[in-house]
Amino acid sequence: MSTNGKPGKVVATITVSLDGYVTGPDDHPGQGLGVGGERLHYWVMGGPWTYETDTEPGVGMGEPDQAYYDVLIEGLAAGICGRGMYDNSGAWGGTNPFPGTLVVLTHRTEDQPDESTGFVMVDGFDAAFARAREAAGSDGIAIAGGAATIRQALAAGVVDELGISTAPVILGGGKRLFEGFTQDVELDILSVHQGEYAVHTRYAVRR
Repeated sequence: MSTNGKPGKVVATITVSLDGYVTGPDDHPGQGLGVGGERLHYWVMGGPWTYETDTEPGVGMGEPDQAYYDVLIEGLAAGICGRGMYDNSGAWGGTNPFPGTLVVLTHRTEDQPDESTGFVMVDGFDAAFARAREAAGSDGIAIAGGAATIRQALAAGVVDELGISTAPVILGGGKRLFEGFTQDVELDILSVHQGEYAVHTRYAVRR
């Protein structure tokens, strides 16, 4: 929670391969990170896993990974994700697993589930951000995947902190984080955590 009267921080976070992909090829529901993309989230799962593995995210996470994650999510009370992430995750079984309201950025708002699920569908990034800010109050907002959602947030100038986890894999295809992004954004390194399955870097976005 912010103690200086200003809104809480806005944190964008995602995992990429060494060649900059956030998914492997052919990502879709049931294969949300694409072919071979499971390796991006070995750090989240505490080691190797597959789409058929019954593994709870965060269980068994390494100490450096947990240290990075704990600082990153501190004070967050709402989030924004893209429709692709929502669909590919299977809507997390129909209930938002994250703290606070998760705003889903989509043109198909007629698919809005009951708000007791914790999901709110909104069309347009500015409107989605306003809804997340309303839900978070003086606390922070998480900007999750996919790549397009993070690009929109950076382009809108609302991101205070960018967290990039780089997995030691070259995917060679899929969806790139900064595909088509042409803005010049200056960053300052806040911290680096090296785990077995990823190197995590937190950046402050210069204003």
